[in-house]
Amino acid sequence: MTSAQPNRLLADFCRTTGLDPAPVEIGELDTLPSRLATTELSTGSVAAASLAAACLTAERGHGTVPAVHIDPRRVAASFTNDRLQRLDGAGAVTWAELSGFWAAADGWVRTHANYPHHRERLLAALGLAAETGRDAFAARVGALPRNELEDRVTAAGGIAAAVREAGEWRRHPQAVAVAALPLVGLTRVAGAPPRRLGPAPAGPLRPATGLRVLDLTRVIAGPVATRTLALLGADVLRVDSPALPEIEWQHLDTGAGKRSTRLDLRSHAGRATLDELLTTADVVVTGYRPGALDGFGLDPAALAARRPGLVVASLSAWGETGPWRERRGFDSIVQAATGIALRESADGATPGALPAQALDHATGHLLAAAVLTAVTRQLTGGGTWHVRAHLARTAHWLLEAPAQPGADGTWDPDDVLTEHDTASGRLRAAPPAVSFDGGPVEYPNPGGVWGADAASWA
Repeated sequence: MTSAQPNRLLADFCRTTGLDPAPVEIGELDTLPSRLATTELSTGSVAAASLAAACLTAERGHGTVPAVHIDPRRVAASFTNDRLQRLDGAGAVTWAELSGFWAAADGWVRTHANYPHHRERLLAALGLAAETGRDAFAARVGALPRNELEDRVTAAGGIAAAVREAGEWRRHPQAVAVAALPLVGLTRVAGAPPRRLGPAPAGPLRPATGLRVLDLTRVIAGPVATRTLALLGADVLRVDSPALPEIEWQHLDTGAGKRSTRLDLRSHAGRATLDELLTTADVVVTGYRPGALDGFGLDPAALAARRPGLVVASLSAWGETGPWRERRGFDSIVQAATGIALRESADGATPGALPAQALDHATGHLLAAAVLTAVTRQLTGGGTWHVRAHLARTAHWLLEAPAQPGADGTWDPDDVLTEHDTASGRLRAAPPAVSFDGGPVEYPNPGGVWGADAASWA
């Protein structure tokens, strides 16, 4: 059964980017039920990526735009794969001891301490020892006002947010800045000759084949975007600093289809290798805070100037403007700050959460859709393009879209999950959610090992 209601997120994406709003079939199951339009957000973002892939396929010589069919069960499995995936039968521990909601002196705060360096900064900001456990941490948080704690931790380079009502957030200067942003940005920033790509390979159709994608992203949203491009045939190379750790289960989830390497950009050799990669890159996707990579010449303007014809994709938590533009942020933190956590409260007082890291996954799919749309434009009109997406802007869409009751949301993830032997072990995980006639139904090379590949194109 398909929904009789048009998907509003897909409609907004097409209106914002000029993507041809061809008919899309979206199943009716409400697989991510919440007080907000979470299922519509998730299926709409995947539909945008699928439709953009189908349009690129047609532009590359397929003739007609392949039909797009979105299965909400596959979408929900993909969005909740952090909980569903199993490696040799074992699930992942997805939240660290000091990550979560905590009662402050005048409300609630949300912390994120999944990475060791974020835990260290969080504890240092509160004057606590490295071995501090949950009880002592809770007592310290309970003695501080929520806004003071947010400011202290942020100033120390840690990650915490005061839990706000949606109305309180709307009055915040950062909310005003976010509200002025489009759902996604798609801008031609300079001229360049039309891109040349032959017909998309068939069996299956992979319309991003021939594109080299430099993946400078971490955590979930950015890696989801580049995982989508890898699914569609792009040669995706993720580059990380050897000084920053990665979480194994997280890379297994978002690293499918890619290769992964580590480069120290503070060294001459690392910079030289990256510069060599950039000379033949077609797409660069960055997921660090605005300004964080500028010192390496990786800001959008510098990249566009040194590589005409490039598509530069920028992802951030809070956007490029406003007082929080340089703040770190994660899906859970954005949910807390913008009012989503309290909207999802079960009792009207204790904050809750969306049924998935939906801001991350939806924003990643929207960013991938914008990249594919930019490449489609390049085939006929050329140009150097900058595309942008932000977790907070996706949160605004979700808060503003009235929830629509869906059909019975009962579904069995076991009917969806697939299994593969990987270098890390036997992996049971969600298949791709992106879907169009003739397109791929499995990721190439699932379960890659983080940092194990050469710093070169395939």
